[in-house]
Amino acid sequence: MLGSNWDVRDLASLFRLALEKGPAGKTWHARNRGIRVVHMPEKHPEFGQCVHKIVMHPANPDRLFLQNHWGLYRSDDGAANWTDIANGVPSDFGFAMVMHPHDPDTVFILPIESDEFRCTPEGRLRVYRTRNAGASWEPLTRGLPQKGAFETVLRDALTADSLDPAGIYFGTRNGELYGSIDEGKTWKKLLGGLPPVVCVKSVLVGEPHASARPRIKAPPSASRSKSSRVKSARRAGKSRGKSR
Repeated sequence: MLGSNWDVRDLASLFRLALEKGPAGKTWHARNRGIRVVHMPEKHPEFGQCVHKIVMHPANPDRLFLQNHWGLYRSDDGAANWTDIANGVPSDFGFAMVMHPHDPDTVFILPIESDEFRCTPEGRLRVYRTRNAGASWEPLTRGLPQKGAFETVLRDALTADSLDPAGIYFGTRNGELYGSIDEGKTWKKLLGGLPPVVCVKSVLVGEPHASARPRIKAPPSASRSKSSRVKSARRAGKSRGKSR
């Protein structure tokens, strides 16, 4: 049974927990300032929004990114206020959104044309990436079909691994699974003929690839010392060869 501090008119929009009096979870507040609603007379109500996906990076917990039913938003103050960041995307409707595992300014989305035609715009399968917290977006298409690809990617069907460079993976309702091991620069179809894919998760098994490990450069003095030893050995070898 819901407590007296819950508003049952739209639980979907009450997503920000307010840690105020009493134990965690006792009090909830709407945090939708700046998020528009297209299906209601009032465009910016206190509640009534339809939240599709929210992501956050642990390095900056006050910064949140939101894919709304219509609209892309960023908050820099723990969801107290939201800023529209739908700059240069073919549609701001969609479901899927994932945070880069290492960079709190980088987010990946997969736009859908509209709530009436829930497929990729223009029949082109495009992942969009921002690397400046939503100031601009770029399409990532290399290896993805760009003709007749009317796909739908749901909110939990886009994910990332924890490697460096990060791997990005997503599945479609047509049962296709795609992956990128270079942060979306290039893509490869991993599987087809699956049932509709509603959720994709990544798990790291065993040791990461050598290229994913940080490279530790030797101190300059050590490099010079090693080089000097090699040169001295070569000169000594030549001297012995001449004495024979």
